[in-house]
Amino acid sequence: MAFWKSKKSSADDSRESSEPTQKWLLPEKSRIYLEDLFRVMTRDVVLFVFTREEENVPYNRFCTDFVKDLARISPKIKANFASMESGEAEKYSVHRSPTILVQPEDYRIRFTGAPAGEEGKSLIETILLASLKESGLSETSIKVLAQCKEPRDIQVFVNPVCPYCPQQVMHAIRAAIERPDLISTECVETGQNQDLAQRFNIGAVPHTVVNAEHNIIGLVPEEHFMAEVLTLQPVAPSTASPTPGNSGQEAVDVDLLIVGGGPAGLSAAVYAARSGLKTVILEGKTVGGQIVVTPVVENYPAFTSISGLKLVEMMSEQARQYVQILQGVPVHEAKIGRRVEALTDRGLFRARAMLLATGATWRKLGVPGEAKFFGHGVNYCATCDGYLYKGRNVLVVGGGNTALTDALYLKNLGAGVAVIHRRDAFRGEQHLVDALDREHIPVYWNTVVEEILGEESVRAVRIRDVHSGVQREVSTDGVFVAIGETANADLARDLGLQLNEDGTVFVDHRMRTSHPRIYAAGDVTGGVRQIVTAVGQGSVAALSIFEDLSKEPSND
Repeated sequence: MAFWKSKKSSADDSRESSEPTQKWLLPEKSRIYLEDLFRVMTRDVVLFVFTREEENVPYNRFCTDFVKDLARISPKIKANFASMESGEAEKYSVHRSPTILVQPEDYRIRFTGAPAGEEGKSLIETILLASLKESGLSETSIKVLAQCKEPRDIQVFVNPVCPYCPQQVMHAIRAAIERPDLISTECVETGQNQDLAQRFNIGAVPHTVVNAEHNIIGLVPEEHFMAEVLTLQPVAPSTASPTPGNSGQEAVDVDLLIVGGGPAGLSAAVYAARSGLKTVILEGKTVGGQIVVTPVVENYPAFTSISGLKLVEMMSEQARQYVQILQGVPVHEAKIGRRVEALTDRGLFRARAMLLATGATWRKLGVPGEAKFFGHGVNYCATCDGYLYKGRNVLVVGGGNTALTDALYLKNLGAGVAVIHRRDAFRGEQHLVDALDREHIPVYWNTVVEEILGEESVRAVRIRDVHSGVQREVSTDGVFVAIGETANADLARDLGLQLNEDGTVFVDHRMRTSHPRIYAAGDVTGGVRQIVTAVGQGSVAALSIFEDLSKEPSND
């Protein structure tokens, strides 16, 4: 949750009533939560806030009030404030307002720009890690960083609404805590530091720059991140860890191993655990899957309207009451023997049954320029990257619900939007089509993208009329691709499971795959790709697994 977004309670807590002249930025509910969270702190943590008068005034005020609140909530948080013209600013080489330094005498960790969105969570977690003086990295990551012999300056560019950014930021901060002698980390709020973002040609977030030369675009697993920080070279996900599964830890034995932490995996976990099955979820990236980047969900039962991120938070909070969720832990290899085994960077997991809830990823156009300009004008997530295109022109490619939602979202952010669709009518829901008309968003009908053009970043696209064959260029600053999804079925393919013609995993009506003890649910199975469908399939799969395992002995 973003701690300052909750509505303020009418009741004042005891701390506020004892200090009636001081106003709180954080609502009461968030203060109570943080007060309990900060109880684990073992040593004091200094937060040093630097600001300059008449520069980014609203953000300066937010940073000042936010840090003051944190210091009032916990006596172990010490707040210091200084101007950009002070000797302290020169000492710590602070040049941008606002900037927050965390425990600057021990670590080189800074937040450049106000952490006024998702990055508020990163700051809170950083405070806890600094107090405990622990990085929390896996053994594999620690061994990788131990090989680092030269300085590494890590900058992670973020925006307030990106759900993937906090995890990437924490990779960098954990590295700085593990190797304070060589590694510095800066979380850069892109909108408040556009000149810095332009210098590094930031067109999508999270975007990580190491030593001002090596770029990591998007969220990557922890061990992958550390390997690139060490080598300053691109690392294939499958080779990010030299010894997957060989971390020195004992194998973890469970009844059910769920691969994927989207709605199918989360709902399955609740049903399985309540049936008495010891269950673990392995999520390679971010819990929630594609829901976290859905701006508004209006067709989920019991909610007239709710953000995708909020819905995920509620689902994952419920699931965590029953099972362990390991985020950022991809499965490198799986095999079927007496038990189903999964090799990861966090060790070997053995289960009586496995549920594949690996979801789907955005389908690509497959045209020249698409790969070249990914992260530099080509995007697949309007929620993540739309914030970077305020006041600029963008094109949305597609004609379904996602494309129409993205176009409306970008328009609302202040971007100039047009839609490219290969047919003469949209496939999206009528209320979205009507909204597009009301917003007067232009549409290129019966048109496909032939090529994406630019030098360092996107400047135009070449489009073709599918009937006449006539081609022309359309100037644009960005392209948002929303043309459907491709099932994440690599693991199913490696296990030799039967696939459908479209590459999705074949399942029967009880979510059983072609191999006993392996099940699948959610978008990876194709069909109607909706949140409610994934939730239903996850629950059916869990009940099927319980029934099937009940018919056989639990011992090997």
